[in-house]
Amino acid sequence: MNTLRQAKIGQTVKVKKLHGEGAVKRRIMDMGITKGAEIYLRKVAPLGDPIEVTVRGYELSIRKADADMIEIE
Repeated sequence: MNTLRQAKIGQTVKVKKLHGEGAVKRRIMDMGITKGAEIYLRKVAPLGDPIEVTVRGYELSIRKADADMIEIE
């Protein structure tokens, strides 16, 4: 299973499935990360957390723990 956390800088990936439960999954979906959405990995912070991505035309920073819940193709 590949997750968003394993994607490389400059790579565009497609969301395959969201893992997680309840409020955590709902928060990820509210940010626009849903099944089929394309995500472009812009950069990673110097210490590795957070990850900056572009999704649905806007920039978003996600924690590594949240990125592990996003399965990609």
